[in-house]
Amino acid sequence: MLPTSQETEICMANKKIHLGIAGLGRGFSVMLPTLAMYPGLAVLAAADTREEARRRFESDFGDTAYETIKQLCDDDRLDAIYVATPHQFHEEHVIAAAAAGKHVLVEKPMALTVESCTRMIEAAEKAGVHIVVGHSHSFDAPILAARRLIAAGRFGPVKMITAINYTDFIYRPRRPEELDSAQGGGVVFSQGAHQVDIVRLLAGGMARSVTAVTGDWDVSRPTEGAYTALIKFADGAFANLTYNGYGRFDTDEFTGWIGEMGREKSPDTYGASRDALTGIRDPHAEAAFKASRAYGGPDGAALPPSDFMRGKTHEHFGVFVASCAGGDIRPLPSRLELYGEKRETIPLVPPAVPREEVIDELYAAVIDGAAPLHSGEWGRATLEVCLAILESARLGKEIDLAFQVPVRDAPDGERL
Repeated sequence: MLPTSQETEICMANKKIHLGIAGLGRGFSVMLPTLAMYPGLAVLAAADTREEARRRFESDFGDTAYETIKQLCDDDRLDAIYVATPHQFHEEHVIAAAAAGKHVLVEKPMALTVESCTRMIEAAEKAGVHIVVGHSHSFDAPILAARRLIAAGRFGPVKMITAINYTDFIYRPRRPEELDSAQGGGVVFSQGAHQVDIVRLLAGGMARSVTAVTGDWDVSRPTEGAYTALIKFADGAFANLTYNGYGRFDTDEFTGWIGEMGREKSPDTYGASRDALTGIRDPHAEAAFKASRAYGGPDGAALPPSDFMRGKTHEHFGVFVASCAGGDIRPLPSRLELYGEKRETIPLVPPAVPREEVIDELYAAVIDGAAPLHSGEWGRATLEVCLAILESARLGKEIDLAFQVPVRDAPDGERL
């Protein structure tokens, strides 16, 4: 029998992960409420090159902020390190953390090449530590609930998945490298990792090939801003993925104007991201604008207020429909909609802690020694698909895959 939430909280209060943070940028800012609210975490240290971010961390958490990742890795108090540095540094920082005997939670994408991922996996295996790759939206409770239904065979095997997301990603403030695909910029690395991870999870993981096209439609933002991909799976299932980050249509219209972070948004904010960049044409000015909104900046993230979870639903990543042999499953921020012989709605319990499923998986790996679902091998497989999207678009042909791994479903069907 699974423990009650109260029993779990009591256990976590007595046994916490001692966590360090590598990088106090955007990834950390979005995870900040989770890190502050999760009962099984004690955030003890961080590292960042920005003095203002270090000062803010020491004020918020009352503990140490280092200038270098090496200093962070040398902190003997830490059980694990959350690597939230820019994409191009993930390999170096994960390997350093593993070499220091620390478990790792690393932001998506895991790295920029399959070879980098393999070196990270080998470093963790050598050190006897776990890698968890996330946050990606495949951790979201509605997606996990949909996977449990699929694993239980409710409607038979998955045959087709449709995934659609239209956002304003390209017009959010960016540093120059975030608009350079060679350095991990563009929507495929940053957003495709979410969409691919979800589709692989729902379909069982074993993708076989990718055919894709990408769109680069704004010369002032010189990177891929859109893509459409067809993923074929080993068992004959297939998935269509479409992402558009050019800030026109917004698929949150299809989720009742619940935004990606699980909060209501107003359609009256249409075009706000593009408007905010009006007049900012210099890359340095845009980077400074982004820095002002980063943790430690005047408009940066703050610790969550006591009513932070009021009205919050689960997070989401656009529209997903999993078509099985005997019915369709559509995960939504507050429920699952099922379409079989009859239509059925399964409500979901609202979240108590945002993105708690990410730390649940890290906690099980660090404290209980449980092999994570979102392991290094899983993260490498997702990156392989993202790279195949770019390669297929460049070469105009279908790309075969070689590093795919299956979903690790829980034996009892209750929990992934």
